[in-house]
Amino acid sequence: MSETVHEDARADDQLLRDHVAGDPSAFGELFRRHQDRLWAVALRTSRDPDEASDALQDAMVSAFRRASTFQGNSKVSTWLHRIVVNACLDRMRSRRSRPTVPLPEQGDYLAPDPRDPINEHVARITVHDALAELPEDQRAAVVLVDLEGWSVEAAAEALDCPPGTVKSRCHRGRARLAQVLGNLAPPTPVSTTKPTNPEGPQARREGGQS
Repeated sequence: MSETVHEDARADDQLLRDHVAGDPSAFGELFRRHQDRLWAVALRTSRDPDEASDALQDAMVSAFRRASTFQGNSKVSTWLHRIVVNACLDRMRSRRSRPTVPLPEQGDYLAPDPRDPINEHVARITVHDALAELPEDQRAAVVLVDLEGWSVEAAAEALDCPPGTVKSRCHRGRARLAQVLGNLAPPTPVSTTKPTNPEGPQARREGGQS
């Protein structure tokens, strides 16, 4: 009689210890448990699906091989995220001239009015495009704290820097994002209709008759 397979109830740190001890399925379970969040971080940091995929693969190979170095000073998930972010940054640094990601010719984008280039530009910009304007260290901090909802302390641990540095990077990154997104916003329409002047010609004529 076959035994019913239940979801693995082992904690993350136990899975990592079992992996180090030789359990062939432990690391796969650990990755399955966190893959969605790891992929989201990789994609937002790299801003390129192909680069994110390669970085995530590099990170998981590194984590698989370096599992015995985990000291338990942080959560296993934090340790994995740190490796993913560093893999993304390493790949970006290795190709300093980063090409921009072309917008697809077909897809779910709404067709903008060709007579309004400002609306067309705004319709096609995304937060990911704006993130590309940030330096790598600021982007990583903003992704973890603002997009992933990490605490400053957890992000500092993942990025291997003091919390004050994370705060500074987030502050500068947010200011830059506000500037970039603000520059892409359509200007306030200016009315071409002359405002009504309560002291206009009719009022002056009536005043002259008094």
